[in-house]
Amino acid sequence: MELESPLKELYGRDRLSILEAQRAAQVIAFGPISFQASRMMWKLGIFQALSDNPDGINLKQIAEITKLSLYAVKVLVEASLTIGTVILKDGKFFITKTGWYILTDKMTQVNMDFTNDVNYKGFYEIERCLKEGKPEGLKSLGNWSTVYEGLSELEPEVQKSWFAFDHFYSDSSFDEALKIIFERNPKKILDVGGNTGRFALRCTDYNPQVEVTVMDLPQQCKMLKKNVVESKNVNRISTYPADVLSDTKYPEGYDAIWMSQFLDCFSQEQILHIVTNAKQALKPGGRLYIMETFWDRQKYEAASYCLTMTSLYFTVIANGNSKMYHSDDMIQILKSAGYTVENITDNLSFGHSVLECKLQ
Repeated sequence: MELESPLKELYGRDRLSILEAQRAAQVIAFGPISFQASRMMWKLGIFQALSDNPDGINLKQIAEITKLSLYAVKVLVEASLTIGTVILKDGKFFITKTGWYILTDKMTQVNMDFTNDVNYKGFYEIERCLKEGKPEGLKSLGNWSTVYEGLSELEPEVQKSWFAFDHFYSDSSFDEALKIIFERNPKKILDVGGNTGRFALRCTDYNPQVEVTVMDLPQQCKMLKKNVVESKNVNRISTYPADVLSDTKYPEGYDAIWMSQFLDCFSQEQILHIVTNAKQALKPGGRLYIMETFWDRQKYEAASYCLTMTSLYFTVIANGNSKMYHSDDMIQILKSAGYTVENITDNLSFGHSVLECKLQ
């Protein structure tokens, strides 16, 4: 495995002093507790109270504003002082830049809700998941072999957080991705793993002639039909219910195949199986487009951190055997399946890359 700058410099040396390393180790040791303390500072309105009072407020004032007991305020604010989300000056507390991010940054909030509602309870089973290669943590949400089978049956709050996480990262890249996929003016697109049909809707809005088929699990196709039924372009969106792991037959005659945040849901062996079978759907000269967030191609280090943590969600909750991939792994799989990666476009919105592939 190789890394390019700036990750090569960041991850190629031990950056902390002894005291900084000691502190970092304790942050990890108490990580679940500091997470919940910070989440409560946000959810219970303490960060908002601090933000609304830029000249600072004391503990009693925080209690009065939030309607919490003085005890509750003390334990949360004192913990937050050591976490680094608040500071204390002249007897008054102020929100820090980190606290402000939790209060106002949509990405941070989506990540926190996803961690709490989807992952938190299940991660107690991480050791079993790593040893057995099965998502044992998924049992905290329901009795399915993968999370995708149960998306339509998740508890409302869990389902809301799951889709908010999924859509936040994919939807923000669609505008730029549409320009790439329509450079060749495709007339028929096969959206493999199209989920609720959001990209299919964007495609039919973007181009008045294009027809889109969404290939996904039967239960996902049912959800899609409910989602697109009121669209003016519903007649140009169709479904092809299938399990890409067991069904090897693909519909034929497509100018483009689109896979967005899809292949990270599978192991490397499964990805090879999927992209190999997908070749039968392409017309001569057609292209396979893959949009993924590769952790090694990120502009900001914080994104690489988020992506490698998301890999463990796949380990514990989603399916037990997939991850957010290094781009070299994906490119090698595609070569083995008989594709040539013609172009790679990086830094779409929140760190997406689009691989444009043709048959060798």
